[in-house]
Amino acid sequence: MGHDIRYAPRTTIKSQALTDFVAKWTEVQLPAQDVSHEYWTLYFDGSVMAPDSGTGVVLISPDGSRLRYAIRLHFLASNNAVEYEALINGLRIAIELGATRFYVRGNSELVVDQVMKESSCKSPLMTAYCQEVRKLEDKF
Repeated sequence: MGHDIRYAPRTTIKSQALTDFVAKWTEVQLPAQDVSHEYWTLYFDGSVMAPDSGTGVVLISPDGSRLRYAIRLHFLASNNAVEYEALINGLRIAIELGATRFYVRGNSELVVDQVMKESSCKSPLMTAYCQEVRKLEDKF
């Protein structure tokens, strides 16, 4: 007895859709924090789906207002590079908004460890990204 089996390729999720989802639903997943009213909070995340990639940034002001940004990158990038792009763009946005003190939250262990100086950068590209973060840190 034969079976009628058909192959249907799985459709991909475009990176923009994923970053839009992260930006839209981050507030549902935010942990409760005892945050001083003078601090902003920056959440960042990156997404790579060939051929596009994007980042999601959520900034929460001291009064609790949520600002959501989805940024599409128009170049090929690794997962770690996209995470750095998300952090750097989030820091630049925070500077434009006049934030001087804030908490930063990200889910990339490599980026967080390198920025917190818990591990060293092994590739020239990651070193360049980390140096850009250091330049932006000086503005806070």
